[in-house]
Amino acid sequence: MSDWYENLFRRALYPVYETGLRRRRTLAYFKDYRRNQWLAPEQIAALQWERLKALLDHCYREVPYYRQQWHELGIAPQDIRSLDDYARLPLLTKADIRANGDALKAESLRNQLGYKATGGSTGEPMRFGYTRESNDRRTAVMWRGYEWAGSRMGRRTLFLWGGAVGEPTRMHQFKDRLYNAAFARRVLNSFHMTEGNMAGFADAIDAYRPEVIVAYVGPLVRLAQWMIATGRRIHQPQTIIGAAEALHEFQRKIIEQAFGCPAYNTYGCREFMLIAAECEKRNGLHVNADHLVVELRKPAAAPADTQSGEVVVTDLFNYGMPFVRYVNGDTATASSVRCECGRGLPLLNRIDGRVLDAIRTPDGHMLPGEFFPHMLKDVPGLERFQVVQRRLDQLDLAMVRGAGFEESSLTYIRREVTKVLGDSIELRCRFVDDIPLTPSGKLRVTVSELPPVTVA
Repeated sequence: MSDWYENLFRRALYPVYETGLRRRRTLAYFKDYRRNQWLAPEQIAALQWERLKALLDHCYREVPYYRQQWHELGIAPQDIRSLDDYARLPLLTKADIRANGDALKAESLRNQLGYKATGGSTGEPMRFGYTRESNDRRTAVMWRGYEWAGSRMGRRTLFLWGGAVGEPTRMHQFKDRLYNAAFARRVLNSFHMTEGNMAGFADAIDAYRPEVIVAYVGPLVRLAQWMIATGRRIHQPQTIIGAAEALHEFQRKIIEQAFGCPAYNTYGCREFMLIAAECEKRNGLHVNADHLVVELRKPAAAPADTQSGEVVVTDLFNYGMPFVRYVNGDTATASSVRCECGRGLPLLNRIDGRVLDAIRTPDGHMLPGEFFPHMLKDVPGLERFQVVQRRLDQLDLAMVRGAGFEESSLTYIRREVTKVLGDSIELRCRFVDDIPLTPSGKLRVTVSELPPVTVA
């Protein structure tokens, strides 16, 4: 896609669609966030604090869960005079949200919420609400972060991503095709990737000739390894953005060797979308501190100079169902340096958690671990799950079911797994009362106990 379409899309088509047709304020917020990134660190901190105080005042007035909790603890918003005071507020967990979903909704906004479900990368799918403003702002922050890596609105982009599960209607498929064509993007379903069809994925990328590739890290690395092993060369994109898993340095080198362009790391989760991303300097991930408050909660016994901790996030703009000091199950390491790019946004040195194991089959299929949270997130009554592979021809799916789980849900799970894995692997489903956590307090959703695969 030439530069003329990118300019047309950015200056005319997208504003008409987003601002005119959909009545969203995404572009206005995008303009603000692009300006904010160049503020000095102390200015961003002041802006963040102003927005945090406004959110806490709103929560005390409008959100029953926080009003009751803070009242019982003898806390009022005027008592929170610093980030140290704020850090003494109680944490919010997925269990808290599932148990108090209605009480977490703002009284004046509860009828105006949209809803999403998490992919359950910690093994516990969760439904949450969000306001229109929050959604528009999240999209704007995503565009800003992707722009740092050279991904701009209207640039020809290929997504090596998770495909739709279930049976989309023809109208839904038509709308998807129309939407993707307008946005100059194509989606390849990474859930269908096998060692036997790598050439087909390479051919598709070569034929589409994208300027940008956005991809799950696991499938992208496997394709890159295959390309290196076979000597395959394809159209060289200008940039690659890794998502859904941490991009480790050894993986970055493999991707860049295969595709011949820089690869960028991002960090996000479904509850907030983009949390942090690398800029052109790639010396850490800039935290979107003008949009979120991100803390790293250190273990009690950790040395004073420890920079790693559990990720705790507050969304400053989801007034409809606010998440204040939400523990998302990840760990990360902070950076104390100031980025040479000149942006005042703080840095994370790396993302330490959230790496899902891939599942393999006798016929060479390698299914990214993200498939299972993606497929299982909308199963009613499924409270927790874990997939373990101990044999090449067998998968064990352990499930903690609640009152809403039905026999049809089990049929759906078996059908969707068969669609991507075929009959070469046996899915053994069992119901359990609980699933143990790892020593770090997380639940590994997909666990492969097979020896590592090597590329011939």
